[in-house]
Amino acid sequence: MGKRRIVRLIALAAVLCAASSERSFAQSQTPALQETPPETKAAPARRPLRAGKGDRAARLDTLYEALAKAPNQAIAKIVETKIEALNLQSGSATADLLMLRARSMAEAKNSKLAFELLDSVIAIAPNFTEAWAQRATLRYATKNISGALADLRVVLAREPRHYGALTGLGVILQEIGDDKRALEAFRRALAVDPYLDAVPDMVKKLEVEVEGRDI
Repeated sequence: MGKRRIVRLIALAAVLCAASSERSFAQSQTPALQETPPETKAAPARRPLRAGKGDRAARLDTLYEALAKAPNQAIAKIVETKIEALNLQSGSATADLLMLRARSMAEAKNSKLAFELLDSVIAIAPNFTEAWAQRATLRYATKNISGALADLRVVLAREPRHYGALTGLGVILQEIGDDKRALEAFRRALAVDPYLDAVPDMVKKLEVEVEGRDI
């Protein structure tokens, strides 16, 4: 990454930090941390970075297992929320902040700025899988199908259980007429999360079209 690019990213992060709401700042501070004397704050030893990553991976494994075995939709939605929250943690405060702003811009239909922010996130944290997933969604929304497929390939190579990416892949494949592979993608998504909205109906429809109706 060139010096000018790094300077631009740092400047952008500074602007976004200034624009962050007091509520977001307050949420990032736990009451215990605010009230703890300075000498107590330094007491806990920090975990090594690798241990943190391993802990996150273990939690994701546990959550995905719980999702596949969820007894009902209500519990599945709770587990989905926990998985998606973990997926949004990049390990970089700057990347997380830029991602937050990118999602806000996407919701506001400001695709140009959303793309710039997501590109910046990927430049800062190229291993942040969710940034690729979010960009795939935005590319699909802006009719860049080949770009969306390219990003989805990255996501699923890193996290084959990403049910959002699997569902998105199925939708795109169905739209371009590849019903057989779309059916496979949807089935993979349901194997991860049996309670995905609308996907079971898509599977039933494609089963008839791809495999024929039982006689």
